Amino acid sequence: MANTYSAKKMVRKIDARTEINKSRRSRMRTFVRKVEEAIESGVHDDAVVAMKVAEPEIMRCVTGGILKKNTAARKVSRLVKRVNALKAA
Repeated sequence: MANTYSAKKMVRKIDARTEINKSRRSRMRTFVRKVEEAIESGVHDDAVVAMKVAEPEIMRCVTGGILKKNTAARKVSRLVKRVNALKAA
């Protein structure tokens, strides 16, 4: 348990930041899920629209420190690859 005032304050700050990060991570996952659902439906146009909305959201998580840059780039790359595969099929 924190003893000093500054340690107690840091605990409060960490708790607040954790809540914000949970919210942002959840929001990003929602957008990714929407892309995956559009891919599953098999409609290329819907998947492209969902991807255009999801990509900035994923990259926003990088600036917030929720994801690392390469992780976000990998997620986007894999999603785009799946969306583009719909067009070929």
